[in-house]
Amino acid sequence: MEYATLGRSGLRVSTACLGTMNFGAPGGCDEPEAAGIVDAFLEAGGNVIDTADAYNGGEAERIVGRAVRGRRDAVVLATKAFLPQGPGPNERGLSRAHLTRALEGSLRRLGTDHIDLYQCHQWDDSTPIEETMATLDGFVRSGKVRYAGCSNFTAAQIVEAQWAAQRAGGTPFVSLQPQYSLVARSIEAEILPACRRHGLGTLVWSPLGGGVLAGRYRRGEAPGAGTRLGRLMASPMPRARAWAEGFLNEPNLTIAEHVADAAAGLGVAPAAVALAWVRRRPEVTSVIVGPRTLDQLRGNLTGLGLDLPPEVADHLDEISR
Repeated sequence: MEYATLGRSGLRVSTACLGTMNFGAPGGCDEPEAAGIVDAFLEAGGNVIDTADAYNGGEAERIVGRAVRGRRDAVVLATKAFLPQGPGPNERGLSRAHLTRALEGSLRRLGTDHIDLYQCHQWDDSTPIEETMATLDGFVRSGKVRYAGCSNFTAAQIVEAQWAAQRAGGTPFVSLQPQYSLVARSIEAEILPACRRHGLGTLVWSPLGGGVLAGRYRRGEAPGAGTRLGRLMASPMPRARAWAEGFLNEPNLTIAEHVADAAAGLGVAPAAVALAWVRRRPEVTSVIVGPRTLDQLRGNLTGLGLDLPPEVADHLDEISR
């Protein structure tokens, strides 16, 4: 396992990050399987585990907390807040009122006295960014949070947040969680340059493009009911269905076919090629993988350790540009 410094900080993180959205989820993995995944990840040298208060009603945090008990100091524990935790108007967002309650809830579920990386899950139009950054600074000064980060922010939002922290003499963000893969490269235009300029490392999510790059879906075939995109497309929520359908377009399926061809030539799985491409991008600090099984974790770690031949990497870069 390799390690890198996270943004403009002294925090060293593994280049693989264990995502836990599947922990305790319907169609995901139960607690014994999740505990085995955590064990194998840590034994392989991984040290970053990412979760969120909204994952499966808080169950992912509870499972993670129990899985790392007794070895907490070996783990860079990351969680996120923003999404609703109840029906009330102050039970969501990035206000001081909500973040304070959300942090206490995460600490309780994780069974710890501090969060290593506390992240804003998304931008909040209804809260001044100055309030959010001042609140996060207070968490750091209290010792309950070590570092602050964000997820799914635009370039302009990153700049606003860093400027707000600078004006207040407080704690800036050290990381961003953006979506990034061979089928989702829009962050290269403005977001990654903003991260470089303002000192944010990147923990990238969905490196397999929702499973498209792993060869799980075929042109002209509906996604299987047991697949992630299949479950999302059967969801009653229009936003979830639209998100899933956005992956299954002709350009993405064409890119996936090139990935499969490259994998066949190298004698590896398509997922390994897709992960290797993301891992070697210079702007990427760590790649979030979200396995449902121990075998999937092992395959993901193999891919993250794969060195693509330059001609393969260049070809994939060109056809997905």
